Amino acid sequence: MEHPLIAERIKKLEQLRKLGEKPYRNDFVPNARAGELKRRFDGHDRDALENMPDRFALAGRIARINRFGKAIFADLADETGKIQIFLQKKVLGDNGYERAKLLDVGDIVGAIGPLTRTKKGELTVLVERCDLLVKNLRPMPEKWHGLRDVEIRYRQRYVDLIANAEVRDIFRKRAKTIGLIREFLEDRDYIELDTPTMHSIPGGATAKPFVTHHNALDIDLHLRIATELYLKRLVVGGFERVYEMGRVFRNEGVSTWHNPEFTLLEFYQVYATVTDLMGLTEELFYKLAKDVSGSHKLTFQGKEIDLTPPYERIDIRETLIDRVGIEPEELDDMEALRNRATDYGDVEGAGKGELIFQIYEGAVEPHIVGPTFVTGFPVETSPLSRRNEQDPSVVDRFELIIAGKEFANAFSELNDPIDQRRRLEQQVEAGGEEAPKEVDEDFLRSLEVGMPPAAGEGIGIDRLVMLLVGAHSIREVIPFPLLKPEAKTS
Repeated sequence: MEHPLIAERIKKLEQLRKLGEKPYRNDFVPNARAGELKRRFDGHDRDALENMPDRFALAGRIARINRFGKAIFADLADETGKIQIFLQKKVLGDNGYERAKLLDVGDIVGAIGPLTRTKKGELTVLVERCDLLVKNLRPMPEKWHGLRDVEIRYRQRYVDLIANAEVRDIFRKRAKTIGLIREFLEDRDYIELDTPTMHSIPGGATAKPFVTHHNALDIDLHLRIATELYLKRLVVGGFERVYEMGRVFRNEGVSTWHNPEFTLLEFYQVYATVTDLMGLTEELFYKLAKDVSGSHKLTFQGKEIDLTPPYERIDIRETLIDRVGIEPEELDDMEALRNRATDYGDVEGAGKGELIFQIYEGAVEPHIVGPTFVTGFPVETSPLSRRNEQDPSVVDRFELIIAGKEFANAFSELNDPIDQRRRLEQQVEAGGEEAPKEVDEDFLRSLEVGMPPAAGEGIGIDRLVMLLVGAHSIREVIPFPLLKPEAKTS
C-alpha cells in the first residue's frame, strides 16, 4: 500500500504538470552558490544589496518552507550551505505563485533574483523566477536537522547527508586525507600503481577471504585481503618506491572497528628499514592531524591524543616484564605462558611466540593511549617480515597503536626466498580457517629473481579517518558500510 504522504506528493506532481511545470528538467544553469554568496556579501547592508543590478541564479534543495498568505519564505540548501529565498505572488504572478504553493521540503529548485537583507538582517534572494527541477516524492524521515536514527543514517546515507551537514564534512575530510596522503608520498618519489583485486591464491595477511568464481576460466578466485604480494612483485621489477591505496576484503565480523570491505594504503621503499618508516609515519600522521583536523592534539574515543613526534617505542617482551609483571624466565616457560595466555583466548596448538603475542594483545595493547610503536614481534606471528639480526626469534616489525587499536603495521621485508618458502609452508601446514590453503609459487619465484632489501607498511584509511574526525564507529567514515539486508514489510 502506498504511503499517504507519497500519494499526496504524487498528487502535487500532477497538479504542477497541469500548471505547465516540467518537474524533472535539466536546463537550469546556476551562477552562484549559497555559502559563497553569504561570504561574499557578509558586510553589505540592505541598501547596498538592493542597489546592485546583479541577478543570482541558485539551485538546491528546499530545507525549510513557511507560507504566509501571498508570500513564502524558504531555505535553499546546496553543497556550500543555505540561503533564504523569498517568493511573493506580486512578483511571480498568479500561475508562478500557484506552482510555488505546491513546493515541499526536499524539492530541488532553481531560483533567480536579486539580494536583499530582511529586518532581522538575514541575507535573502528576492525570487523573480522559481523553477521546480526535481519533485521530492519521499519526505524526509525526520525534520531537516537532527536525523539521529542510525539504522536510517547508514542504510539511507543519501538522507543522512541531506540532513546532517557534519556527516558531509566527515566525507570531505576523508577525501582531503586521501589527497594529502597521495601528495605526501608522491613528494617523496613514490609512484601509485594498481594491483589485481581478484587473486587465485589469497596472501599478504592472515584473514578469511571472500570467494568468487570466474565463469569463462571456470576457476575460483578470492577478493584480495591485502595488496602486499603484488606490490612486492613490482619492487622486484624495479620500482623502488611504490604504493597502492585500494579496497581490500576480509570475510570477518562487523563491529565499530571492522567493515568487511575497507580501504588500505600499502607502500614499499627499497634500501629502507622499519626504523626509517617509523620516522616517515610520525611525519605523515602529524601532517594529517594539522592539515585535516587543525591541531596535532585530538580527542578520540574519549581520550586526548597528541600526534606530535617522537612517539613512544616499546618492545613486547620488555613490556610484558615491566607492565604485566611476567618474570623473564617465564618467557621461555611454555606451561607458564600457556596458563597466562588462556585468560585472553584459545591456546590450543599455539607456539611460544604466539602465546607471548596473545598475552601482549590481551594485557598491554588495549591500555595503550598515545601513539606508540610496538616492536619485538615473534617470528611465528610475522611470516613476511625479516628476522632481526641480533635475535632471530623476533622480526624487524612495528605496529603503531593508538587508543588501544592498530593504525599501522610495517616491517623490513623478508627477501630470502628459502626462508620465505619455509614460513609459508608452515602457515599452510598449520591450517585453520584464515590460513592460506597453498603456497603462492609465483610470489616465491619473484623472490628467487631477487627482491632488493626494502621496508613496507600498511595503514587502514578508515581507522585513520576515524582518528582525524573523532568518530566512534568505522561506519561513520565509510559512505556505505555493509549492513544486513533490510527487513521486508508486508
